[in-house]
Amino acid sequence: MSPQDQKLEKDAFDAGADIRNENCTRKNLESIVHWKSARTVPLLEHNDDAAIQKALEIASDTNTPVKEALSELIKLIGVGIPVASAILTAIHPDRYTVIDFRALETLGHSLHDEDFYVAYLDFCRNLAVQHGVKEQKDYPAPTPLRALDRALWQWSKKKGSND
Repeated sequence: MSPQDQKLEKDAFDAGADIRNENCTRKNLESIVHWKSARTVPLLEHNDDAAIQKALEIASDTNTPVKEALSELIKLIGVGIPVASAILTAIHPDRYTVIDFRALETLGHSLHDEDFYVAYLDFCRNLAVQHGVKEQKDYPAPTPLRALDRALWQWSKKKGSND
């Protein structure tokens, strides 16, 4: 991971920690979205601050079911399922993982709907446990789910560069 990518990831997980601490601001949302999909950050301007705050409050509440948290985030302009999964992951890296085309390509799938993300999350949690995926202490959010996501992403990237 390049130093720039590592900084973006660190900033995103710092913003996620701020959101966990009830600082549900546009700035924190932008830091996370910039890490996941910089090109979509300008779309966030079309959301008012109250909508952003509400979505982040619901998403950060540990009592909110996964599908409901995801659904609330994708109501925001500029936030699809992959970006919503990144927001959830930055807020609660121990509970969520990112879903994107690279990880799905590794597993032989394409992007699906919210129900698919819930199933994908369960699959990743089980996969990490079954295979004893270890934390990566040198990276932001050093959880087994983040380590698994990085491995899936890297496999897809390397496979794509060899085609």
